[in-house]
Amino acid sequence: MDEKDWHILTTLHEEKNITKSAQRLYISQPALTYRLQQLEKEFDTKIVSRGKKGVEFTVKGEFLVQYAHDMLYQLRKTKEHVLNMDNTVKGTLRLGVSGLFARYELPSLLKDFLALYPDVEVNLKTGWSSDIHQLLQKEESHIGIVRGDYNWKENKILLREEKICIASSKKVEFDDLPFLPRVNYQTDQSLKNTIENWWQATYSVPPIISMEVDRIDTCKELVLNGLGYAILPEICIKNDEELFIAPILLNENRYLLRNTWIYYRDVTLELAQVKAFIDFLNDSKQDK
Repeated sequence: MDEKDWHILTTLHEEKNITKSAQRLYISQPALTYRLQQLEKEFDTKIVSRGKKGVEFTVKGEFLVQYAHDMLYQLRKTKEHVLNMDNTVKGTLRLGVSGLFARYELPSLLKDFLALYPDVEVNLKTGWSSDIHQLLQKEESHIGIVRGDYNWKENKILLREEKICIASSKKVEFDDLPFLPRVNYQTDQSLKNTIENWWQATYSVPPIISMEVDRIDTCKELVLNGLGYAILPEICIKNDEELFIAPILLNENRYLLRNTWIYYRDVTLELAQVKAFIDFLNDSKQDK
């Protein structure tokens, strides 16, 4: 069993389908089937069973998949270590980044970083902050940029602190919000909780949700066209947009805030590309 076999097993385990796995691996379906048969001969056991809904791994097959995952992880770590032995900043930087941060701030940051360190390759995954937190827990990313506060026992740096605001096409009063239509958007649970907790502490009636959309950009366009107000984090508000913006003020002159964090593990600082990116983010934080 070698690296190609590890990829075959892990990909097939994810897809549960021979055809889709062959397409992802850029090999023919017969070639994948043949190699799987050879593995079953090598280990003298059935690895998968096939049914109408695809393939299902046997108990021994599941054990071999876990072995394949472990070997691919060890191989990746070894390659990273060898690349860093000459003390130059190169290698693969694996990032997990909140989708909203990736949309509004990450592209310019990565452009500037790669201009400084052109030998670094970036492997990027984006999603809800809760998903990025899971990637870090499973050690599938070197660095996570998450929005909101999560339980993380290793290193973290506060990268951004932004206000959460009322946005409308025209001026509105906070006292009138319970009687005005609101446009809602899908977001991760931590931001939902922050907004809902503030609302419940401020008003005795629920909001009037007139529209539910899947993207914050769509929500903002509806607001710009006068179809309701929204509660938005500052990151997605541009200075040249014709919006009335009012930061939400709490008691004691404190604003309702949304934090963006850098999460990482001590051990990853041994990789030159990871340390360089964290230092770069720290510098960008000071420039804000």
